[in-house]
Amino acid sequence: MDKNIADLRKDYTLQDLNENDVNPDPVIQFQAWFTQAVSAQLPEPNAMTIASCTPDGKPSARMVLLKDADEGGFTFFTNYNSRKGQELIAHPYAALVFWWAELERQVRITGTVEKVSSEESDRYFAMRPPNNRLGAWASNQSEVIASREVLEQQLVEFQSKFANQEVHRPPHWGGFRVIPQEIEFWQGRPSRLHDRLLYTRLDNGSWKIERLSP
Repeated sequence: MDKNIADLRKDYTLQDLNENDVNPDPVIQFQAWFTQAVSAQLPEPNAMTIASCTPDGKPSARMVLLKDADEGGFTFFTNYNSRKGQELIAHPYAALVFWWAELERQVRITGTVEKVSSEESDRYFAMRPPNNRLGAWASNQSEVIASREVLEQQLVEFQSKFANQEVHRPPHWGGFRVIPQEIEFWQGRPSRLHDRLLYTRLDNGSWKIERLSP
């Protein structure tokens, strides 16, 4: 390598994060930060890491795209038969991470997981571009395939099957919602003395806010 990895570092100086400035509801606070990320024209601000757990307790993580965030939770869509789908069904707990480098911000979310309703999945699926809908039929996500040509041939077959008709949602495809129990907002600060505010959901549904040491 041209440069030693250990020498790569950046001092964060853009903003601070104070208890008096945040919303008492972490979902509203997330929505405010997300709006700022969109306004800053960050590439795919809704991209998030989701970590699940394998049957033998090993961590398993990948990137997905957030499609909704409201008082109910954080929603994304996938193939239920995929590795992440099966892991989340077997162990309905997950962790999410958003990283907005240009704003020197990170959001971490942990909580329980549930499937969204069939009606909600249908509504979102109908909004997808036609080729994306066909792709949901063509891809047996996470399964081994012999070649790229196999995948492309499966797409051709479904293009023929759905020719001149509406592409409805496959039964194995739909949404998951992560219902937050903890949400941490992280703002980079100089000298690695970052601001970290942790919201924890209490039994009565309200949220406790605590500052964490960086």
